[in-house]
Parts: sequence; C-alpha cells; structure tokens
Amino acid sequence: MPRHFNTAGPNNSLDHYTVPAAERLPQARDLIDQKGYFVVHAPRQTGKTTTLRALAKELTAEGRYAALHFTCEEASVAGDDYGAASRAICDQIQMAAMVLPPELQPPPFPDAPDERLLAAALRAWAIACPRPLVLIFDEIDSLVGDSLVSVLRQLRAGFPERPERFPWSIILCGMRDVRDYKLASGGSPPRVGSSSPFNIKVKSSRLGDFSPEEVRLLYGQHSAESGQIFTEEAITRAFDLSQGQPWLVNALAREVVDEMKIPPHQAISPAHLDEAKERLILARATHLDSLLARLTEPRVRRIVEPLIAGDTMGGDDLEDDVKYARDLGLIARTNPVRVANPIYREVIVRVLAGAVEANVTDEPRAFVLPDGRLAFRRLLRAFTRFWREHGDALLGATPYHEVAPQLVFMAFLQRIVNGGGYVDREYGVGRGRVDLLVRWPYRLANGRMAVQRRAIEIKVWRPQSPDPVKKGLVQLDGYLAHLGLRRGTLVLFDRRKKAAQKPVFLDKTTPSGRSVRLLRA
Repeated sequence: MPRHFNTAGPNNSLDHYTVPAAERLPQARDLIDQKGYFVVHAPRQTGKTTTLRALAKELTAEGRYAALHFTCEEASVAGDDYGAASRAICDQIQMAAMVLPPELQPPPFPDAPDERLLAAALRAWAIACPRPLVLIFDEIDSLVGDSLVSVLRQLRAGFPERPERFPWSIILCGMRDVRDYKLASGGSPPRVGSSSPFNIKVKSSRLGDFSPEEVRLLYGQHSAESGQIFTEEAITRAFDLSQGQPWLVNALAREVVDEMKIPPHQAISPAHLDEAKERLILARATHLDSLLARLTEPRVRRIVEPLIAGDTMGGDDLEDDVKYARDLGLIARTNPVRVANPIYREVIVRVLAGAVEANVTDEPRAFVLPDGRLAFRRLLRAFTRFWREHGDALLGATPYHEVAPQLVFMAFLQRIVNGGGYVDREYGVGRGRVDLLVRWPYRLANGRMAVQRRAIEIKVWRPQSPDPVKKGLVQLDGYLAHLGLRRGTLVLFDRRKKAAQKPVFLDKTTPSGRSVRLLRA
C-alpha cells in the first residue's frame, strides 16, 4: 500500500510521509540523557503526538530506556476531582504500556491516597523496571484546576527520587507551557498559590513548524515513491502559503495529489498549489474550522481586530492575549504581531465577512469582458451601488465592528472574483491600511495564459483624524512599486458623522507619478 500525506490524527511512518522525530526535536535526546523533566508545547495539529510517539518508540528500541507515550485527555472529564484524574492517567499508562516488551511493562499499581496515587504508581514501576523510565504525558493541559495542580505536584514530589525510585525523565506535552496553566484551564481561577507546581523543568521547548528543508524532505518522499515531482517553485509556494504549518503543508499536497488527481507523470507546479489553497479554504476543513471558531473569543478579537484595521494594540492583558493567540497558532511566533501564514490571513477575513458575502446578488460572470479579462471599473461601480443600498445594514452584520467597512468591501470583492481569480491580502499591526491584489488569469487570443493584476488599498477616515488620502497615496505608491504596477485603486471609507453620503470617484496621482482611482465611500 503506497504512503500518502496525512491530515487526520498522528502519523504512522509506514502509511504516511513523515519528517523524522529527531529532526523536529533535536534537543530532546540530550535532555533525556541528562535525566531532565521538560515541556514540549505547540498548537494543535503541528505533529506533537506523531513526533513524541516516534521518539518513545526509538528510545525503547535502542535498548537503553523504557519509554512510553500516553495521553491525559480522558482524565480531563474529572474536572477538579484529582483522585479520579490520577486513576484515569494510571489506566491510560497501563493500556499504553501493552506495546512494551513484557519485562518493561508496569506491575499492578499499589493503592494510595488520592493525592499520592499517581506518584505511588510511577514509583512502583520505576523500582520494578530493569531500564530507566522515560514517560511522555501528552495533552497535559487538557487537565484543569485541582487535577492539573495535583498531577504536577506529584511529579515534583517524586523528582528527587529519580532514577531508582521515580522516572528517569518526564516530558509534558500540550498546547501551552505549563506555566500558563491558568490559560490551559479554560479561564478557571488558578488554585496553586504563588509557587510553580512544576518548577523542576529544565527547559520548555516549542515544537516548530516545518522549515523549507523539511517541506522539501516531506514532498521528496512522495516524489521518490511515486515518481511525481514537486517543482522547486511549487515547494517554495507551498512553504510561502503555509509558512511550514505542518497540517497545511500536508493538506496542500494531499489536495493536489488525492483530490485534484494530478496525473503522476505531470510535475506539480505553483498554480496547482494556488488551486489547492482555494479548495481548502472553500471546503473549510476541520483544522481551519476549529481554529477559526476562536475568532469570537474576546482575547482573540483584541488581537485580530487591530491586525485587520492596521491599528496598534493596547490593553492591560495585551501580553497574555498575544501569547494565547500564539499558542493557538493563529499568529506568528515572532514580532511584529501578524497572522501566522497567508492561508490563515485569507480565511480569517472570509469567515468574518461570510454573512456579508451571502448578501451579494451580483453575478460574477457579469464582470467578465469578452476577451476574458475582469471588468474592474465595472466591479467598483457595482460596489458603490451595493454600499449605498446595503452598507449601513451590513456594518452591523460583521462580528468585528471596528473593521466592518473593510470586511464589507473584501466580501463583495471575494464574491465577484472567487472561482475565476484570486485575492491576496496584506494587513497587520501599525500598517494603517489593508492591501489587496486581485489576480485574474485569462487566455490571450494566441491561446497563451496571462494574468491581469489590480492593486487596491483600503483606508478608513475616523473621527478626530486628518484626511488620510495623502498618506494613502504614499503607501499605495510603495505597494505598486513593489508589485511593478503603474496604477492602482485607493478605497477610502469615511466614518465621520459629517461624511458625504454618496460615494464618489476621483483621479489622483502618487508622489512618483502613478495613476490612482480614488473611491470615497
């Protein structure tokens, strides 16, 4: 049975193309050899379980350690009942340990008070096991409140007894660092006092996204086994779209190979990746849905709304909010604060503007010229009619009111362009604008393909602020220069009370002499 790209559950290297665990967590071996207790954290569907299961299997097979990976997820239903949580974890350990050779499996666990139940079980196993124990507690942050605190404190209490009477090394794995247990508990009040319940950790490691080399390695496995080549440009495009997010890297390739069914003899190109991206977004795959369900959370909104608006962020809990959004994988790991990758960046605004797009009745084919190009000025005029008739009502239909005009325009544009072309979006903290690039492929008279490109900048004139047109022309000038275009469109939404009610078009010129069509709405 040939291997394939996996987008559901942990990888099995016999069935799935896989990046080796040693390459994803190179520091783990040294920390284990040092008898370290440490933390591995990363957003969902980044390969934590796959990597740690493979690591445990490798360690045991090498003969020096008895290593076991297991999940704490079933213990999460115990809530604050730490005794029930400890019993659930012990049950998971016993079931997971059945994959170990008989001589390495745990003995029957002894009875003990609830507050020492897990520690007593681990102590008995460490004493009986002929090899040092390495245990990987996956989904540790699915525990909440007293249960989480009790487990961490039991591990801390047994730490001085290692390795003869307690596990040699322990890895805690979850979405967040354990120092952020307050967030991991879903907002429940912490009850651990001032000291950390796991201050014995030697390191906290964040499992990273794939590097360009790892994307090339993963796709190269498919090429070696099937004969189908990903061109170097396609690999670069896949990384640019995903920024190495493991689920997206696999999902893009799976869409091309399994769903679009590109023949094995045909090389996979950047155009194939662009089409796959559109299909993933339209399908609203489970990974994207689960991530975007977070957009309505207040602490996520406090980060994402200023990103779309191009404003600066503020607030007393800004640092916690940023870290929470990073732990979700929604924004990039490094500053400046920005959406993690272009696919998330696009799907965020599509989801937020979804209710608006459903109200656009204009037919996309009405904006296609006889030669196949997009009738862009006709599109802008149609938007002014739509805005004049429905703008006020639709401003309240978007969940992020501060960026409602931008979302309404992008929803209308997406409805018209979707299916025949692409809309690339650039937005971020402090930009003061949204930049859009419409790419519309069409066929020339000689049969060759060409791409029509139109650049748009969206700005908002807010009360007590100066007219932003001059600054907008300077910003658009730079965007056009970057794209190599000689003309563009500036859309200005006037949110002042004394703003003119009727949209108007004006012709403007950038500082370097580029032509701009200004739409004041």
